This record gives sequence, structure tokens and C-alpha cells, in this order.
Amino acid sequence: MATATVGDERIARTSTLTKLMKRPEIGALAAAIVIFIFFAVTTDAFATASGASTWLRGASTIGIMAVAVALLMIGGEFDLSAGAITGFSGLVVGVLTTEYGVNIWAAIFVSLGLCLLIGAINGILVMRTGLPSFIVTLGTFFVLQGIDLAGTKSLIGQVAIQGMSNVPYYDQAKKLFGSALDINGSEPGGAIYASVFWWIGLTAIATWVLLRTRTGNWIFSVGGQQVAARQIGVPVFKTKVGLFMTTAGAGWLVGMLLLFTTSTVQSNTGVGQEFIYIICAVVGGCLMTGGYGSAIGAALGALIYGMVNQGIVYSGWDNNWLKAFLGVMLLGAVLLNEWVRKRAETAR
Repeated sequence: MATATVGDERIARTSTLTKLMKRPEIGALAAAIVIFIFFAVTTDAFATASGASTWLRGASTIGIMAVAVALLMIGGEFDLSAGAITGFSGLVVGVLTTEYGVNIWAAIFVSLGLCLLIGAINGILVMRTGLPSFIVTLGTFFVLQGIDLAGTKSLIGQVAIQGMSNVPYYDQAKKLFGSALDINGSEPGGAIYASVFWWIGLTAIATWVLLRTRTGNWIFSVGGQQVAARQIGVPVFKTKVGLFMTTAGAGWLVGMLLLFTTSTVQSNTGVGQEFIYIICAVVGGCLMTGGYGSAIGAALGALIYGMVNQGIVYSGWDNNWLKAFLGVMLLGAVLLNEWVRKRAETAR
């Protein structure tokens, strides 16, 4: 009887280990811990309240987009316009309020509506034409970049929005999108920005949707086996269009967070960030082929990016090393994800 009991316990332990290894975010969690310890030990400012405030703030806006992009990648698609739309959303609010006197809340909702419309157009074009989402959203990226630069310049004569803090009711919007909770105590510079709370909240919601709802099952299905998903009644069109709109909505939110934290927005805001969102999602366990991934993993990928981005500064290194790190991180994550997944599949 004792021998049988030991055998059962071993089976239980193996099963738990296998389940743990199958979680897409495990590699990102381990990497985040190692990176935090490294910079905390090798620099003086990284682990202080002011240091953590800085890298958390940077990670939060990247993380919001990375989580939305991760959902889209799990659904088997990409969105290369995700970076440009963050600048577009802020510019819409800035131009409407500072140049045309539109109520700030009305401008915010107009911006949201336009962003969701762009996301819907992306999704509809991908589904109706059968073109790769890479191509469709690359086109959208260039359209938005042109609007952000040429459109803004033609309307206001410059490529940056100034004077947002003088707009009526600006303080109300700032409380929602740009406020900060002071945690410094006796140490100067420590604060948790609103973007961090938005990041945590959206990561929790996305995780719940993926793991606990029928919509989450649809997302995994359309990314893994789209034809089979359609045959068993999954609303493929509705799901994928919804995912593109989710990414666009996240871009709007990040645009608002940046606008009301800094009180300004540039026409090139967000341009080039789309690949960082994808890298963070891949580091967090998303497969490039779709059907597998994690919102928590994408959030951890963004945390890694935020810590390394600021850790390099605190260490006094050449900031250009960040680009090299991103490349190594992407390749390493892809190889690690494949190895862990295959190892878990063959584990008994």
C-alpha cells in the first residue's frame, strides 16, 4: 500500500510540473526575476522608489498595448498600425480642443470612436479580402503616419500639440489618465502613475477573458485552427474584427495616458513601437503562428522591456545596447517557447 501511495504522489507531482511548464508566461516570469535582481544589485537607483516609478511607468504603456497585441496574436493576426494609432488618438484630442474649442470629454470620445473605426476597418479588410494582416495594417500604419504628420501640420501649422493644460476641464481628464499616487515617503521622486493601474486592470481582464469565457475559447480557436473553428460554429469574422478593435482601443487608451501625463503629444508618437509590442508578446509566450499565448506573459514581457530600458540608463551603458537586447530577447524567447512547449508535450 505504501508503494502505491508513493507512486500516486509522483504522478501528482509530475502532473503539476507539466501543467506549470505548459504555461506560456513561465519563461518571461523567470527572466523578469533575473533582470530585476541583476539591476537591483549592480545599480544604486534601480530598486529605489523613484527608480521603480520610472521603469514601471515606461513598462505600463508598453504593457497595455502588448496585452492587446497578444490577444490579437493568439487569434492568429498582427497589427502594425498599433504604434501609430497611439499618436493619432492624442492628436485628435489635442487638435479638437486647442484649435476648435471642442469640449475635452467630447473630443476624447470622438477619438475613441475613430480609433475603434480604424480597428474595425483593419479587421474587415483582413477578413473580406483574405490579405495577410501584416500587409493590411502596414498600409494603415503609413496612412496614419501621413495623417499624423501632414494632417496635423496643415491644420495647426506645427507637428506637436501645445497648451493642453489650458483647455477647460483638462484637470478632470488628467485625474483619470495622468494622475499619480505618491508613495515616496521620505524619498523624493517615487510615484505610481495611473497608467500602471490601467495596465494591471486590463491584464487581469484579458486573462479572465482568455481563460474563463467563451470568447477566450473563440480567440484560441480562430488562431489555432480557423477552418475547424468555423466548422464548429465559432464566429470567426466577429471574433477577429473584435480583436482588431480591441488593439485599436488599447492604442486610444495609451494615447490618452501619454497625452494627459505629459500635456503634449508629437506627430511621431508611437511610431516604431509596434515591433516592441510584438516582441513583448512573443517574450511572454505568444507563438507567431497563433493559437497559443498569455496576457500575463505579454505584461511580463513589457515589464522586462521597461526594466532593461531604464536599467541600462542607471548602469551608464550606451543606450543603443537596448536594440541589441531586444533582438536577443526575441530570438531567445522564440527558441525557449518552442523548447518548453515541446518538452511539456512529451512529459508524462
